[in-house]
Amino acid sequence: MSKYLAFFCCILSLSFSCQSGSSKAKNQTAKIKTVAKVTTLKDTTTPKKIICAANRPDKYLHLLSTKKVALLVNHSAQAGGKHLLDFLLENNIEVVKVFAPEHGFRGNQDRGKHFASNIDKKTGTPIIAMYGKNRKPKQEQLKGIDVVVFDIQDVGVRFFTYISSMHYMMEACAEAQKEFLVLDRPNPLGDYIDGAIREEKYKSFVGMHPIPIVHGLTVGELARMINGENWLKANKKCLLTVIPVKNYTHSMHYNLPVKPSPNLPNMVAIRLYPSLCFFEATKVSIGRGTLSPFQVVGYPDKNFGDFSFVPKDIKGMQTNPIQEGKRCYGIDLQNSNPDSIKFTLKYIIDFASKFPQKKDLISNASWFNALAGNSELQAQIISGTSESEIKASWAKPLSAYKKMRKSYLLYPDFE
Repeated sequence: MSKYLAFFCCILSLSFSCQSGSSKAKNQTAKIKTVAKVTTLKDTTTPKKIICAANRPDKYLHLLSTKKVALLVNHSAQAGGKHLLDFLLENNIEVVKVFAPEHGFRGNQDRGKHFASNIDKKTGTPIIAMYGKNRKPKQEQLKGIDVVVFDIQDVGVRFFTYISSMHYMMEACAEAQKEFLVLDRPNPLGDYIDGAIREEKYKSFVGMHPIPIVHGLTVGELARMINGENWLKANKKCLLTVIPVKNYTHSMHYNLPVKPSPNLPNMVAIRLYPSLCFFEATKVSIGRGTLSPFQVVGYPDKNFGDFSFVPKDIKGMQTNPIQEGKRCYGIDLQNSNPDSIKFTLKYIIDFASKFPQKKDLISNASWFNALAGNSELQAQIISGTSESEIKASWAKPLSAYKKMRKSYLLYPDFE
């Protein structure tokens, strides 16, 4: 009897132990599922949509409703699915004239090509060319205007001339005591900073400000810096208002919906632009006169690479490109991942090394220095200085710029 009783107790004990273990397992499974659900929800949360200032009319239409308005815009000024000029006129804003920067109001003029002032066929609005001899508006051109609205997509590079046009308009507005309103847009290179600070001796239309090549600012933030650092003539300040972008941070990689100029057709070209633009002062082609500008690099010599292309005239993009009609050999960067592209000197250093003498690369020394913002970079490349050594030479002033930049930011930074 005692044997049966002991056996029964043993079975009962094992049964209870198994049920207890099963219950614990179920609880652990439930906990795992709960954690998995939380993780999934977090991972699939989509970031908020970036809304450019032009698409936030509730923030600026009331500032324009009783005023005579001029625009400094090009084709990239889009609001509500249409051009800003059309949008403002539809909302009963009195736009009396438009100023157009390099590449024109429609963004289809060749690099450096002067164009005449004209009338917009659709609206009858006068368009004043703000390029060539008229880079800074004359005071009489601002008469009868209360406020100038700036809305142009920039690419975040010092030698891109839209920011130079903005500077001159700010200066003219300061002198005439006119308001200047910036409808801000994201910077497609706003996620980092690099390059030498422009030296005062090399101030030019492709280097208006003592900032690095990749400056890490939106046009609205740069306008605040121009005002705050007293970079306008006679230390004047303009009556500045910036309408910010909604849901933007400098950590974001922003893909432009409209190409900013004829030869920057996609994000690969835009991200490579600061690295390849130095070739504009050399004998090497960066693809102007092809359908892949700033994405291919070559020279008429088979020793420069296996990839080849032939530059030619392309209406609306480039006339008389360097090395026109010649087969150029070099590299193809079209399939690069734009998110991984940052400013580098490796391409210019590598191509310089392929010439019999490195100095043979450069065809226009003064233009090269204007783009670089100094004469040191040219000398460093010719002498064979490494990229790491070159970047170390500008580290201290770049660090000082980064600290100064913080004061003018409108959006969370990348660092």
